[in-house]
Amino acid sequence: MRLQLLHSRVSSATFSRLFSTAKARPKANHRSPPLSTIEPISKPKPKKYKLPPFYDPFGPRPPPSDKVISLADRIASLSPDELRQVGPYLREKLRGPKIQELSSDAMVSSPAASGSAAKVEEKKVEKTAFDVKLEKFDASSKIKVIKEVRAFTNLGLKEAKELVEKAPVLLKQGCTKEEANDIIEKIKAVGGMAVME
Repeated sequence: MRLQLLHSRVSSATFSRLFSTAKARPKANHRSPPLSTIEPISKPKPKKYKLPPFYDPFGPRPPPSDKVISLADRIASLSPDELRQVGPYLREKLRGPKIQELSSDAMVSSPAASGSAAKVEEKKVEKTAFDVKLEKFDASSKIKVIKEVRAFTNLGLKEAKELVEKAPVLLKQGCTKEEANDIIEKIKAVGGMAVME
Protein backbone atom coordinates (compact mmCIF):
# COMPACT_ATOMS: atom_id res chain seq x y z
CA MET A 1 0.00 0.00 0.00
CA ARG A 2 2.78 2.38 0.89
CA LEU A 3 4.54 1.65 -2.36
CA GLN A 4 1.41 2.35 -4.28
CA LEU A 5 0.87 5.65 -2.46
CA LEU A 6 4.48 6.68 -2.94
CA HIS A 7 4.26 5.78 -6.58
CA SER A 8 1.12 7.84 -7.04
CA ARG A 9 2.72 10.86 -5.36
CA VAL A 10 5.81 10.65 -7.54
CA SER A 11 3.77 10.19 -10.61
CA SER A 12 1.46 13.04 -9.88
CA ALA A 13 4.35 15.30 -8.79
CA THR A 14 6.28 14.53 -11.95
CA PHE A 15 3.21 14.98 -14.05
CA SER A 16 2.29 18.30 -12.48
CA ARG A 17 5.83 19.57 -12.84
CA LEU A 18 5.97 18.66 -16.50
CA PHE A 19 2.54 20.01 -17.16
CA SER A 20 3.24 23.30 -15.39
CA THR A 21 6.50 23.80 -17.30
CA ALA A 22 4.75 23.20 -20.56
CA LYS A 23 2.29 25.99 -19.80
CA ALA A 24 5.05 28.29 -18.64
CA ARG A 25 7.00 28.06 -21.86
CA PRO A 26 6.70 31.08 -24.00
CA LYS A 27 5.25 30.52 -27.45
CA ALA A 28 7.51 31.28 -30.34
CA ASN A 29 6.26 33.83 -32.80
CA HIS A 30 7.89 31.88 -35.57
CA ARG A 31 5.49 30.59 -38.16
CA SER A 32 6.45 28.09 -40.82
CA PRO A 33 6.20 29.33 -44.39
CA PRO A 34 3.24 28.19 -46.46
CA LEU A 35 3.76 25.02 -48.51
CA SER A 36 3.45 26.90 -51.78
CA THR A 37 6.65 28.87 -51.09
CA ILE A 38 8.80 25.80 -50.29
CA GLU A 39 10.90 24.75 -53.26
CA PRO A 40 11.05 21.01 -53.91
CA ILE A 41 14.40 19.30 -53.80
CA SER A 42 15.60 19.13 -57.37
CA LYS A 43 16.52 15.67 -58.63
CA PRO A 44 18.70 15.18 -61.68
CA LYS A 45 16.59 14.49 -64.72
CA PRO A 46 17.08 11.08 -66.33
CA LYS A 47 18.91 11.09 -69.61
CA LYS A 48 16.78 10.44 -72.64
CA TYR A 49 18.33 8.35 -75.37
CA LYS A 50 17.04 8.28 -78.89
CA LEU A 51 16.59 4.62 -79.71
CA PRO A 52 15.91 3.23 -83.17
CA PRO A 53 12.42 1.81 -83.72
CA PHE A 54 13.91 -1.73 -84.08
CA TYR A 55 17.24 -3.40 -83.38
CA ASP A 56 19.35 -4.44 -86.34
CA PRO A 57 22.48 -6.42 -85.35
CA PHE A 58 24.09 -5.73 -88.73
CA GLY A 59 23.91 -1.97 -88.36
CA PRO A 60 22.20 0.55 -90.60
CA ARG A 61 21.45 -0.55 -94.14
CA PRO A 62 20.56 1.47 -97.17
CA PRO A 63 16.87 1.42 -98.12
CA PRO A 64 15.88 -1.18 -100.74
CA SER A 65 15.73 -0.12 -104.36
CA ASP A 66 12.46 0.41 -106.23
CA LYS A 67 13.01 -2.80 -108.15
CA VAL A 68 13.27 -4.84 -104.92
CA ILE A 69 10.18 -3.14 -103.47
CA SER A 70 8.08 -3.88 -106.56
CA LEU A 71 9.31 -7.50 -106.61
CA ALA A 72 8.39 -7.95 -102.92
CA ASP A 73 4.92 -6.51 -103.57
CA ARG A 74 4.40 -8.90 -106.48
CA ILE A 75 5.50 -11.92 -104.39
CA ALA A 76 3.22 -10.90 -101.53
CA SER A 77 0.24 -10.77 -103.91
CA LEU A 78 0.72 -14.40 -105.12
CA SER A 79 -1.68 -17.18 -104.17
CA PRO A 80 -0.58 -19.77 -101.54
CA ASP A 81 0.07 -22.43 -104.22
CA GLU A 82 2.26 -20.05 -106.18
CA LEU A 83 4.09 -19.00 -103.00
CA ARG A 84 5.09 -22.63 -102.35
CA GLN A 85 6.67 -22.77 -105.82
CA VAL A 86 8.73 -19.59 -105.38
CA GLY A 87 11.25 -20.97 -102.85
CA PRO A 88 12.33 -24.12 -104.73
CA TYR A 89 12.49 -22.25 -108.04
CA LEU A 90 14.65 -19.49 -106.57
CA ARG A 91 16.93 -22.09 -104.95
CA GLU A 92 17.29 -23.82 -108.31
CA LYS A 93 17.93 -20.56 -110.09
CA LEU A 94 20.50 -19.41 -107.54
CA ARG A 95 22.11 -22.89 -107.46
CA GLY A 96 21.45 -23.39 -103.76
CA PRO A 97 21.41 -26.80 -102.08
CA LYS A 98 18.35 -28.86 -102.93
CA ILE A 99 16.10 -29.75 -100.00
CA GLN A 100 13.82 -32.72 -100.42
CA GLU A 101 10.39 -32.45 -98.88
CA LEU A 102 9.08 -35.43 -96.94
CA SER A 103 5.49 -36.36 -97.53
CA SER A 104 3.26 -39.16 -96.32
CA ASP A 105 3.48 -40.76 -99.79
CA ALA A 106 7.26 -41.05 -99.46
CA MET A 107 6.90 -42.82 -96.12
CA VAL A 108 4.91 -45.67 -97.66
CA SER A 109 7.38 -47.61 -99.76
CA SER A 110 6.40 -49.77 -102.66
CA PRO A 111 7.61 -53.42 -102.91
CA ALA A 112 9.93 -52.57 -105.81
CA ALA A 113 11.53 -49.73 -103.85
CA SER A 114 12.00 -51.88 -100.75
CA GLY A 115 13.57 -54.67 -102.81
CA SER A 116 16.08 -52.32 -104.39
CA ALA A 117 16.86 -50.80 -100.99
CA ALA A 118 17.53 -54.26 -99.55
CA LYS A 119 19.98 -55.03 -102.39
CA VAL A 120 21.85 -51.79 -101.73
CA GLU A 121 22.10 -52.62 -98.02
CA GLU A 122 23.41 -56.12 -98.78
CA LYS A 123 26.17 -54.69 -100.93
CA LYS A 124 27.23 -52.08 -98.37
CA VAL A 125 27.20 -54.29 -95.27
CA GLU A 126 30.37 -56.33 -94.90
CA LYS A 127 30.89 -58.26 -91.72
CA THR A 128 34.00 -57.17 -89.83
CA ALA A 129 33.50 -58.95 -86.48
CA PHE A 130 33.21 -62.73 -86.32
CA ASP A 131 32.38 -65.27 -83.61
CA VAL A 132 34.16 -68.61 -83.18
CA LYS A 133 31.98 -71.54 -82.11
CA LEU A 134 33.25 -74.89 -80.88
CA GLU A 135 31.02 -77.53 -82.51
CA LYS A 136 32.51 -80.78 -81.18
CA PHE A 137 35.74 -82.46 -80.20
CA ASP A 138 37.19 -85.96 -79.84
CA ALA A 139 36.94 -87.37 -76.33
CA SER A 140 40.59 -88.46 -76.48
CA SER A 141 41.77 -84.90 -77.26
CA LYS A 142 39.64 -83.15 -74.63
CA ILE A 143 42.64 -82.01 -72.56
CA LYS A 144 44.41 -80.56 -75.60
CA VAL A 145 41.25 -78.65 -76.62
CA ILE A 146 40.90 -77.27 -73.07
CA LYS A 147 44.55 -76.09 -73.12
CA GLU A 148 44.02 -74.42 -76.49
CA VAL A 149 40.81 -72.72 -75.33
CA ARG A 150 42.64 -71.40 -72.25
CA ALA A 151 45.36 -69.96 -74.49
CA PHE A 152 43.12 -67.55 -76.40
CA THR A 153 40.33 -66.91 -73.84
CA ASN A 154 42.48 -66.24 -70.73
CA LEU A 155 40.16 -68.45 -68.63
CA GLY A 156 41.17 -70.59 -65.68
CA LEU A 157 41.42 -74.38 -65.98
CA LYS A 158 38.03 -75.01 -64.37
CA GLU A 159 36.20 -72.38 -66.46
CA ALA A 160 37.81 -73.58 -69.70
CA LYS A 161 36.88 -77.21 -68.89
CA GLU A 162 33.24 -76.24 -68.21
CA LEU A 163 33.13 -74.20 -71.42
CA VAL A 164 34.49 -77.07 -73.57
CA GLU A 165 32.10 -79.60 -72.01
CA LYS A 166 29.10 -77.41 -73.02
CA ALA A 167 29.92 -77.83 -76.74
CA PRO A 168 28.48 -76.57 -79.05
CA VAL A 169 29.36 -73.20 -77.48
CA LEU A 170 30.72 -69.79 -78.49
CA LEU A 171 34.39 -69.54 -77.65
CA LYS A 172 35.19 -65.98 -78.70
CA GLN A 173 33.06 -63.10 -79.98
CA GLY A 174 33.88 -60.02 -82.05
CA CYS A 175 37.27 -61.07 -83.42
CA THR A 176 38.68 -60.27 -86.86
CA LYS A 177 38.52 -62.70 -89.74
CA GLU A 178 42.24 -63.51 -89.55
CA GLU A 179 42.08 -64.11 -85.78
CA ALA A 180 38.99 -66.33 -86.16
CA ASN A 181 40.68 -68.41 -88.89
CA ASP A 182 43.78 -68.78 -86.69
CA ILE A 183 41.67 -70.04 -83.73
CA ILE A 184 39.81 -72.51 -85.96
CA GLU A 185 43.11 -73.89 -87.33
CA LYS A 186 44.56 -74.37 -83.82
CA ILE A 187 41.45 -76.18 -82.55
CA LYS A 188 41.39 -78.39 -85.65
CA ALA A 189 45.06 -79.26 -85.06
CA VAL A 190 44.36 -80.56 -81.53
CA GLY A 191 41.32 -82.62 -82.56
CA GLY A 192 38.36 -80.26 -82.22
CA MET A 193 35.95 -78.78 -84.75
CA ALA A 194 35.19 -75.03 -84.69
CA VAL A 195 33.29 -72.81 -87.11
CA MET A 196 33.16 -69.10 -87.80
CA GLU A 197 29.84 -67.26 -87.58
